[in-house]
Amino acid sequence: MNLLHSNSVGDSGQDLVILHGFLGMSDNWKTHAKNWAKMGYRVHLIDQRNHGRSFWSNDFSYELMADDLARFCEVHGLKNILLLGHSMGGKTALYFACQYPKLLKALVVADIAPKKYEPHHQKILKGLSELDFDQIKSRGDADVLLSKYVPEPGVRMFLLKNLYWVEPGKLGLRINIDVLKNVSEAIGENLLNTSRSEHPCLFVKGAFSDYILDTDLPILRHYFPKAELVTIPDAGHWLHAEKPKLFFETVSRWLSNHR
Repeated sequence: MNLLHSNSVGDSGQDLVILHGFLGMSDNWKTHAKNWAKMGYRVHLIDQRNHGRSFWSNDFSYELMADDLARFCEVHGLKNILLLGHSMGGKTALYFACQYPKLLKALVVADIAPKKYEPHHQKILKGLSELDFDQIKSRGDADVLLSKYVPEPGVRMFLLKNLYWVEPGKLGLRINIDVLKNVSEAIGENLLNTSRSEHPCLFVKGAFSDYILDTDLPILRHYFPKAELVTIPDAGHWLHAEKPKLFFETVSRWLSNHR
């Protein structure tokens, strides 16, 4: 049985599970996790399948990732969890809420909506898939090659966090790029139209991001009748990293009413 890799921060308190976005990993949320642990939460940072230190699989869908999380909760004895997901992790959280309602207390979804998205990661995926680690001997080498596909330094820095030393002198990627380069359609999938969750749900959008539009509120409430929508000003899709203090305070206030 394949189990998700996780890091837990905090020894006791309300369980808060965090799911990273596409091409990310649990370490992206370590600072926020430490701060929530100080507030009395037991935080579980998850690596989703084909990401971070979790298992690799040729099978990849939101239904499967929701199943992975349910199995994680079962093995670790987690019930009535608070769940926070960003981007792809937010979509997993939405599926989980509809498929496993008894395991969930409330959820926060960061900058993703329950709607279909057209593929838009192709250049990034092509760049990552063409990194040749027989030739690349340093992170600097990888950055130079990736810059041909990803001109934004901040985005490259985020992506290259996936580099690790397989052995002395040999770099590799923690993400399963051979599978992930072919899942653009699956990443953009919507919930089934019959899906619905009565759980409290906070959607948090970045003001500069177009992943959630103000006109999407009827869609959010079609699937999640108790949905609330708040906007983080001066932030894009990576709102938790771009405006960390405001994001943390916004989510913390909402969580405190649902723990």
